[in-house]
Amino acid sequence: MMDAKKCVFVLMMAKKTGRRRELNMQTYIGVKRIQAERCERNGQEGYKVVYPDGHESWSPKEAFEKAYFEIERPDKLSQGDIDRFIHATETSKADAKTVLMRAVLKNGFVDYETSSCVDPINFDMEIGEEICLEHIKNRMWKLLGFVLQWADHGLGEDKI
Repeated sequence: MMDAKKCVFVLMMAKKTGRRRELNMQTYIGVKRIQAERCERNGQEGYKVVYPDGHESWSPKEAFEKAYFEIERPDKLSQGDIDRFIHATETSKADAKTVLMRAVLKNGFVDYETSSCVDPINFDMEIGEEICLEHIKNRMWKLLGFVLQWADHGLGEDKI
């Protein structure tokens, strides 16, 4: 582990030279729940961000909107949040009795679902689409619930 002075110097040199790889830094992912409001700074659109510990910062609009998803309520997910996280869907008839739905989520992740009837005579595209979408939305509750749990409670042995 580098001491603070050396770390600052190395970071400054890496920024100056563009050689960040030489720092031997590890890669991390993180999720946090924040509060934010639109805020312009030096003529640039962005957001004022307030973190759970009270720390405040500012983020450019493009970077902020790429990293954060607005939820309707501060205390839990809503059906509207689930619906808005699904960017687009497309359906096709996979065979004589199966509907295939492809859902593209806000983060670019693609989810697929199928719905089939027993007898092709009973095939109904609209019913199949409704069933597929309901199943995808049910998975979204679980997936976004996972993200929200991480954002609110972080990681650590005390969570297990």
